[in-house]
Formats: sequence, C-alpha cells, structure tokens
Amino acid sequence: MSKINWNKTFQLDENTEVGCGWQNTRYGFRHLAVVKTGWREVAKAKACYYNRTWESYTYQSVLHAAIRKAFPKSEAEFFCAKVDGKGAEDVKSSLGMIGAVAMLGEILCDKPEDKNSWKLRMLKAGMGAGFQPPEDWDRLPEEEKQRRLDGAIAMLKA
Repeated sequence: MSKINWNKTFQLDENTEVGCGWQNTRYGFRHLAVVKTGWREVAKAKACYYNRTWESYTYQSVLHAAIRKAFPKSEAEFFCAKVDGKGAEDVKSSLGMIGAVAMLGEILCDKPEDKNSWKLRMLKAGMGAGFQPPEDWDRLPEEEKQRRLDGAIAMLKA
C-alpha cells in the first residue's frame, strides 16, 4: 500500500479539526479523514474510488462520513454545512486563480497561437485530468480555440 498524502485540514471549531488525505490503492485510490479533538482521534472514515470523484469539492464525501461518526446528528449537520461552505470557497478561489493565470497569455504572448497554447497549458496544469480538450482540438482554427478557451476561463472566474 502506498503512503498516505495528508494535504487538507478543515477546522470545525477552536479544538476540533478534520485532516484529509488520499492514498493509491490496487484498483484506484481512496480518501481518508480523521477527526481530532486536541491530540485525540475521535473518528475515522474512508471512501474508495476507481477513478475520479463526483463531489462538490475534494474530500466532501469522506469528510461528511467522518463528521457524522464523530458527532450527534444536529451537531454533525452543522459541521457538514460549515465545511461545505469552506470547501466551496476554496474551490471557487482556486478556480479563479487558475483562470487568472491562464489569462496572462493575453499579456505575455504576441501571436494568437501562442496565447491559446499558454491558456491551454495553464488550464491543463491547474485542472489536471479534470480538463481535457476535444479530440479534434489540433484541427480547430485559432479563433475557435480562443473562443472556447476564453469561455472556459470565464466560467472559472465566475
């Protein structure tokens, strides 16, 4: 089994936090969450995936599962709503940043081909496997590439 990559923490209150991470598995990957009050682990949860997840933000499912294990229903619902707001803010902020970096191609590059190439590279780098241009991308005229890239960037910044 590969090592666990702990890379996100959600603060529930002044004493309680949830650490989230991921780990490769034989068939895909899994998300892990640990609820801690002080130094004491209160609850753990995991969610296994064979490919990408369909969550509003990374770790949403496993985060909710861990919170529901750790707290009574009303308190758990409060904390789930709290982290959902925080998770959505993080996603919106990071997507806006990706869009802003991609638009730097308009300033840094002179030719339309170079501008489109920059935008595409930045979107791929920022979005990872979540961004894939169509199969016929290389055969599209530069004007159509620009229209599509600018539309994608506008959606990220919205």
